[in-house]
Amino acid sequence: MNESLQEPPATRMEWSDVRVFLAIARSGTLMGAARQTGMSQPTMGRRLKALEAALSLTLFQRTSDGFVLTAEGESVLGHAERMEEQALAFQRELAGSGQQLEGMLRVSSSDWFGVHVLSPLLAGFLREHPRVSIELLTDARLLNLARREADLVFRIQPFEEPYIIQRKLLHMDYALYAAAGQPHPRAGDGAGSALVTLDSAYRDFPDVAWLRRMLPNARTAFGSNNRSAQARLCAEGIGLAVLPVALGDATPGIGRVDLGEPPPGREVWLGYHRDLRRLARLRALVERTIEAMSPAP
Repeated sequence: MNESLQEPPATRMEWSDVRVFLAIARSGTLMGAARQTGMSQPTMGRRLKALEAALSLTLFQRTSDGFVLTAEGESVLGHAERMEEQALAFQRELAGSGQQLEGMLRVSSSDWFGVHVLSPLLAGFLREHPRVSIELLTDARLLNLARREADLVFRIQPFEEPYIIQRKLLHMDYALYAAAGQPHPRAGDGAGSALVTLDSAYRDFPDVAWLRRMLPNARTAFGSNNRSAQARLCAEGIGLAVLPVALGDATPGIGRVDLGEPPPGREVWLGYHRDLRRLARLRALVERTIEAMSPAP
């Protein structure tokens, strides 16, 4: 056959390029996508061009502010997300069939809970199972269990996703704390007192509302979404702070303040993807956690 009459070989679409496309679509920039995938920005750019060539489509409009999906890109996005869902489900199924107590587990929690509650428990678990390695991610974001951004998540609100196996783990008590020697306020006033509390994005949290009700005339001196930072500023004498007792009682230089009514506590939930329910190392860690944190009879 005359070679001039042969059609050129079709460019093949690679799943790895689809992952690059999804990362850019979600972050809006090559830099953000590179952080998600661990690839360099030039590599990301080359893989995106390869995908666009394979599809004969322009997937993004390049702007000064980043990458914006074109109409074709919006159409491809849904298909790419379904491909990702199937690939991740396959990975989770393979991981869930592993019965050996070895391999990686990613655990996510808030900062103070990870340091003061989980770390001692994880240390004991790792001593017993030295072939398991754990990454503890103390992050305020709600990580995606379907994408295996984490394998086991601890948080203060129930999970809404239908594919999550969850359990209410424990009730965490909170208390009001002040630095040693700091004058204690009276309930119903708070004039002249300073507060160390959550930042304005969390003004509707129960402990913040409790402070406003109990000490309406107190001023906010410091706000942060980091409970450990709040405990430190409280110990420095900057102001009164509502803290989880696991953190407050462990912080040197501060003590509980009794206003006649304790601040509201919070429930702690754990959750993991149902596809990982047979993963031996995860099951062992969940069982150890429940046993360690269940209230004594």
